[in-house]
Amino acid sequence: MRPATEIIRAVRQSEKGTRLAKYDQYLVDVARDANKVEIREAVERLFSVKVTKVNTQNCHGKWRQLRVRWGRRPDWKKAIVTLAKGQKIEVAK
Repeated sequence: MRPATEIIRAVRQSEKGTRLAKYDQYLVDVARDANKVEIREAVERLFSVKVTKVNTQNCHGKWRQLRVRWGRRPDWKKAIVTLAKGQKIEVAK
């Protein structure tokens, strides 16, 4: 079993992430090879909360130009984690 800090990279601070917090849902950056069961267990261990649902999404990196050279940002994976009623994840700002 992998450590939880290897599976959960960060809690994403974005407009969509703050909007979802009203519904006890949080955006989390996760390892690309992590599955829903691993994500659920890692969030429950790291933040001491009860997870009811996990949705995942693979995001493709954007193409960017730096002067004349083109490059690509890395692909990444995010998860929308739904917590039990009344529970929340404290996020440092």
